[in-house]
Amino acid sequence: MPTNYASYVKWGQNVTITDISWRQKGACQGLDPAVFFPDEGDEVAASVAISVCGTCDVRIACLEHALASREKEGVWGGTTERERRRIIRQRRRTA
Repeated sequence: MPTNYASYVKWGQNVTITDISWRQKGACQGLDPAVFFPDEGDEVAASVAISVCGTCDVRIACLEHALASREKEGVWGGTTERERRRIIRQRRRTA
């Protein structure tokens, strides 16, 4: 099975759903994963994770992965679960 069966270009970056090699380039590399999974409603803790994502070169790939795999928890690509739900709804409306 090819590793990039669902490849597409989004915001100028090639994104593949099954190819997760982008993770090795993330600004989150080496950080405690707990930073990216704050308690629900803890906006201060979420803002720490979001600020790390703001400096990340693979933020878009991370976000697209989270959207495609329907990640339910944590901060991915600089977005919270609530923000990702909103993005998915918006995309459905414009599709």
